[in-house]
Amino acid sequence: MLINPSFYRRLLVLIILVVSAATQCALAERMTGRVVGVTDGDTIKLLLPGNYQEKVRLYGIDCPEKKQPFGTKAKQFASDMVFGKVVEVDRIDKDRYGRTIGWVTVNGRSLNRELLSAGLAWHYRQYSSDISLARLESAARSRRIGLWSEPQPIAPWEWRRSRRK
Repeated sequence: MLINPSFYRRLLVLIILVVSAATQCALAERMTGRVVGVTDGDTIKLLLPGNYQEKVRLYGIDCPEKKQPFGTKAKQFASDMVFGKVVEVDRIDKDRYGRTIGWVTVNGRSLNRELLSAGLAWHYRQYSSDISLARLESAARSRRIGLWSEPQPIAPWEWRRSRRK
């Protein structure tokens, strides 16, 4: 019995679709682990079951770098909120460095949103169109809290670019 070559093409397309869907589902999963490190305001280290560590970058925000005004405060705020605690991470994606990008929640509170509300982060519009994050940033700006108390705060992506030159 001879099988038509178009059957193999269809089968290959089906396999690609299934693998692609499985990859997307894996990226959308929820992880639970203990925070064992806070690299900076928007990056944490998570200890997962099996003694596996995962670096997590907070979705939709960008905190000042450590050497920028409020960089240390952003790191301390994140540390106070999550260090040593069990958190949930809703994985959105992986970045080019292999870090998980996601929403970090502890006791029902979103670290991503809390940093914005405290004026310790920018909404990272280049990677997120979430209007609720834009509103939180706008509210912090209006109240002139955190980095918005500075006369001319420099966005971290601009600060990093100026350092590369």
